[in-house]
Amino acid sequence: MDDKMFRAAMGKFTTGVTVITTEVDGDVRGMTANAFMSVSMDPKLILISVAHKARLKEAIEQSGQFAVNVLSNEQKEMSMIFAGQKKDAPDIEFNYFEGLPVIEDSLVSIVCDVHNSYVEGDHTLFVGRVKNLELQDGDPLAFHEGCYKQLQEA
Repeated sequence: MDDKMFRAAMGKFTTGVTVITTEVDGDVRGMTANAFMSVSMDPKLILISVAHKARLKEAIEQSGQFAVNVLSNEQKEMSMIFAGQKKDAPDIEFNYFEGLPVIEDSLVSIVCDVHNSYVEGDHTLFVGRVKNLELQDGDPLAFHEGCYKQLQEA
C-alpha cells in the first residue's frame, strides 16, 4: 500500500474538527487537527497527535500545556485559517480560559497540562491532563474524505 491509499483509507473515518492552541511568551500558536480522543476518566486524560514538522509541537513542549477547541458547524473558516488554507486570514481575538487562549464559540474548549508525550513515527502524541473545560450547545463541524461536512440526524 502506498501513502495515497493509506491517506484515503484514513479519510473514510469521519471526525470532528478541532483547533489546538497554546501560548509561549505571549505568542499564540494554533493548528487545525482531527487527531484527538479521550483516553481516561480517572484521571481525566485526552490525546492529540502533532506532526514533528508542525510549529505547534515545539510550542507545546515549551509551554507544557495546550487547549483543544472543538469547532461548531459555523466555524469552518476558523478551521481553514489554522490549517493554513486561508492566506488573507483576519487577526484572531482569543478568549482566555485557565490562562490559555481558546476560540470563542467553540462547542468545547478543553485546557490541559501535558501529562506525557510519545514519539511515534512522524508525530508526537501528547497526553493532556484536563484542568477544566467549557461547553456550549450546537452542531459540530465534521470532516470526511478531505471535505467539511454537516451532520444530520439519521
